[in-house]
Amino acid sequence: MNRFKYLIGNTPIVQIDKRIFAKFEAYNPSGSVKDRMIAYIIEDALKTNKITENTILLEATSGNTGIALAMFAARLGKKAQIIMPYNMSEERKQMMVLFGAEVIEVGFNDFKSAITLRDNMLKENKNYWSPLQFSNPLNVECHRMTTGPEISSGIFQYLRDKRTSMSFGAFVHGSGTGGTMMGVWEHFNHDLHIIRENGAEKKINFVLTVPAESSCEHGIQGINDGADFLLKKEIIDEEIKIKTDEAIECMSRLCKDKGLMVGISSGANVAASRKWAKQNPDKGNIITMLCDRGERYMR
Repeated sequence: MNRFKYLIGNTPIVQIDKRIFAKFEAYNPSGSVKDRMIAYIIEDALKTNKITENTILLEATSGNTGIALAMFAARLGKKAQIIMPYNMSEERKQMMVLFGAEVIEVGFNDFKSAITLRDNMLKENKNYWSPLQFSNPLNVECHRMTTGPEISSGIFQYLRDKRTSMSFGAFVHGSGTGGTMMGVWEHFNHDLHIIRENGAEKKINFVLTVPAESSCEHGIQGINDGADFLLKKEIIDEEIKIKTDEAIECMSRLCKDKGLMVGISSGANVAASRKWAKQNPDKGNIITMLCDRGERYMR
């Protein structure tokens, strides 16, 4: 575990357009941003003896957290059971099974039932342990301590190297658990305190990528799972709505035009970033997240 965790994080920042940059999370071992949170929470659980010899790892997920948890279960020699809506991509289910996990399916986009089933299983069997991703403050802390600092140091170094006059103006991201958005916000607002430009305080906008369709109808897997969970909506400066078809088209164009094989939520984030950039031509560069790889959404 100690050496393996060093494979996680410190992912590259890639330039998408003139003003849009993105954290390329496919570089994590299981191919998504969720490796960060699962590694962070499991490390804490091991230190506090919450994971023992007979522990079975359990979580409700749209997919990527389940893959990360299954990967770590394999590393630890533990069993894993993953609960997810049946309409999530088959490729992600197959990845979990390849890591040795059992997949338990619930109804179409029914994350409420997935979470309820998880909670009931935790109550019924003391051997189950869950990262509780939708409510665990360590999810936020993880991104405050890792993703946020990587973004601030990486993007500002890039802008300094290019000697550009255009500053960093927005972080654009869709929310699943809310952990990434909250953690990055806490880093910029509590750890960096202020960013100064020409002697004055500079505001960074936090922009939420939101599916245009309802939570039970949209197909942007990994965001807007029916509740805000860890996300405090008062930190959000603006919401950008993206249709599922827009997200899929942008995902396809990123692959064909940029050579970036990324997933649907990544397409949604880039599409939202482009809309924000067009609406705000003088508010600086944008950083967003390419959350995972595209091979897990081929069908």
